[in-house]
Amino acid sequence: MESARPARDDDRGVCAELLSAALAQIRSMRGGVALAGTTTTDGLLERWLGAFSPESTLHVGEFHHVVVGLAAATVSVRPQGTELSGCIECCYVEEGARGVGVGSALLDAVMAWCIGKGCRDIDALALPGDRQSKQRLEAAGFTARLLVLNRPLN
Repeated sequence: MESARPARDDDRGVCAELLSAALAQIRSMRGGVALAGTTTTDGLLERWLGAFSPESTLHVGEFHHVVVGLAAATVSVRPQGTELSGCIECCYVEEGARGVGVGSALLDAVMAWCIGKGCRDIDALALPGDRQSKQRLEAAGFTARLLVLNRPLN
C-alpha cells in the first residue's frame, strides 16, 4: 500500500540517497544540467528539511512502509502581488517502485500542504522530453502554460 507523509529528521539518510538519484537523473536529461546546476543533496535537504521552514516541505512516499520516494514544495508570494503560490521543486520515486501510486500520493500530499498554506495555485516543472513527468502532472490536473526556449550564446 502506498502513502505519503512529512519527512522526519530520521528520514535524512534515505532522503539523501533518493535525492542523489533524482539529481543524477535530472542531470542526465536534456536541460537538466541547466536546471540542477551545482545544486547539492545536502543543500537541498537543509533547505527543505533542516530548518523545518514554514515556506517549504519535504514529504516521503512509502510502499508497504518502506520509503521509496520524496517530494518537496515551497511557497512564495507571487511577483507584484500578495497571493501565495506553491512550487513543486522535486518529485522522485525509485524506478522499481514506480507505477504503484507512490508518485500520486506524493503529489496529493504536497498539493494539500500548499492548500493548507493558502496558495492560490501551484507550479511544477517537467524537462523537455520527460514525457513520464508531464503525463503524471497532467493526470493530477496540471496544464502547461509556458514553454521556455533557450539558446547558448557562446
